[in-house]
Amino acid sequence: GPAHLFRLAGKCFSFVESTYKYEFCPFHNVTQHEQTFRWNAYSGILGIWHEWEIDNNTFVGMWMREGDSCETKSRQTKVHLVCGKSNKLAYVSEPSTCVYSLTFETPLVCHPHSLLVYPTLTETLQRKWDEAEQLLYDERITDQGYKKLLKEIFEEAGLLKATEEKEIEKHNKKISLEFETVEKCSKEYKQLSEEIKKLKDLLSQHGIAYKGNSGE
Repeated sequence: GPAHLFRLAGKCFSFVESTYKYEFCPFHNVTQHEQTFRWNAYSGILGIWHEWEIDNNTFVGMWMREGDSCETKSRQTKVHLVCGKSNKLAYVSEPSTCVYSLTFETPLVCHPHSLLVYPTLTETLQRKWDEAEQLLYDERITDQGYKKLLKEIFEEAGLLKATEEKEIEKHNKKISLEFETVEKCSKEYKQLSEEIKKLKDLLSQHGIAYKGNSGE
């Protein structure tokens, strides 16, 4: 995300409303503590730093997800970043069950360009974005296709978390890339052949027949 916001990391800001104290620690988590003398006063996590919410080339909020469980789901919080004279947690609400909304004021977002996404990307990703813009301009992709390309760029930049399927796909890709060269492949093949030989010997020592074909 925007580098100038990293100076908020390691700090926490609190807000008290009726019997609850909310604490927001940017790039870390959001917690809620019940301010009562009851022996079982509630104290829990409303979300852990997860990803950005991006709209129209702008970082519009921070999503804190996977907080304490709440019925069948986890608590989560969206933090809205708005311009203010000082760093402070200004407002907290719960628009829907176990989904919280925090408004955080900071002078760090007062400049009109302070929350732009494009400048935070690497040159490679900026180029990808430029190409997507051109494709849209040339009407070679739809609005939906353009949004999909942007989402992939943001995921690659680590601004958005990829879905579980995407993560598995990425992991599988990594595995297949281990054999980029013939040399690597041969080395791995040799190791596996030796391992299979050891296993075959072990099986025959115990009188177990090894059924297999050369393809395996």
